[in-house]
Amino acid sequence: MKVNEIHYNGEFTEKFSALPEHIKKKAIKAEGLFKENPFHPSLRLHKLHGKLENFWSISADMKYRIIFKVME
Repeated sequence: MKVNEIHYNGEFTEKFSALPEHIKKKAIKAEGLFKENPFHPSLRLHKLHGKLENFWSISADMKYRIIFKVME
């Protein structure tokens, strides 16, 4: 399965631009892998719970993650 489109909201863009360069590179790499294979084990894809129950998460590294919502 491939991901065809990714849309970014303003909050993501703002927070992404504030990240250190080495984390940005890791996030861009994770996004590329996600587009090719969203289930790649290194992404640690999982559905969130609680107040974020409508969202999913992938990992850029052990400290940073990308939170997203699947759009139909």
